[in-house]
Amino acid sequence: MQPNREQQLWMYEHMLVSRYFEETIEKIYLEGKTPAFNMANGPIPGEMHLSNGQEPCAVGVCAHLNAGDIVTSTHRPHHVAIAKGVNLDRMAAEIFGKKTGLSGGRGGHMHIFDPAVNFSCSGIIAQGMAPAVGAALSRKMSNREGVAVAFLGEGAANQGAFHESLNLAAVWELPVIFVIEDNSWGISVPKADATAVPRNDVRAAAYGMPGVYVADNDPLAIFDAAGEAIARARSGGGPTLIEIETWRLAGHFMGDAEGYRPKGEKDALFAKDPIPRLRERLIAAGDLTAEDDAALAARARARVDAAIEFARNSDYPAAEEALDRVFA
Repeated sequence: MQPNREQQLWMYEHMLVSRYFEETIEKIYLEGKTPAFNMANGPIPGEMHLSNGQEPCAVGVCAHLNAGDIVTSTHRPHHVAIAKGVNLDRMAAEIFGKKTGLSGGRGGHMHIFDPAVNFSCSGIIAQGMAPAVGAALSRKMSNREGVAVAFLGEGAANQGAFHESLNLAAVWELPVIFVIEDNSWGISVPKADATAVPRNDVRAAAYGMPGVYVADNDPLAIFDAAGEAIARARSGGGPTLIEIETWRLAGHFMGDAEGYRPKGEKDALFAKDPIPRLRERLIAAGDLTAEDDAALAARARARVDAAIEFARNSDYPAAEEALDRVFA
């Protein structure tokens, strides 16, 4: 299953939006945090996990989804949220902790929820898997259309929730797809030092479901694999496990010195940046001109700039609202 020109341009544009959003957030995040780094300072306090380099995972999968399909993501969620159609203005405001944010500024960047497009994420490793299974079960029990997709990192495949979720999804033949974004690093621990198998897609066999591996961070190959898995789920064929070889061009979090990376690794990864690679493929195929590219880039920047302006100009929640919508 190969994407047509319209689908490829959609993927490319959303990759541009995601990258520019992350680069903009990175600059703003550092405001007030120098010369001595303190993550509590500045307009965006707390931790920040950027998804630069992992954009193909999001667009290749979400190109097949609609607003009624359910997606759960990780503590590194922005690229997936953008591809799923989360409201960018309100997401930016949430990251800034503003009242106009998706959760009124209470969740921050690791806890983005947009019920309008059925998107959620969590800072807890593998936490989104069981809710995705539950969402798929609800669709099946109520005989409603829709699939669920759980994005996770390769480190999450060593959590108990991973195995419990795959087992129940297979037992109940649920319309759910598990997508592992394998960027080779669990914070600062290399995958080979923490995982007994070199590829997690082989674990699918233990649960009687297809396991698919997509190499080289290729958005078109991801589109192909995801399209088959999602079509299978929609037709009642049950779950699929997909592992995608991707790469993290930034640190695990903002402020990460990345001293654990081997010398030359990041240079090699930037040489394979998926956005220029896709641009070159589109141009070579005659599907993108220089004028088209400039227009898409300008539109992406305008969209992000508008979202950031909305967030900056929004009010913070009033102190007396601190306990609103809080329950124990």
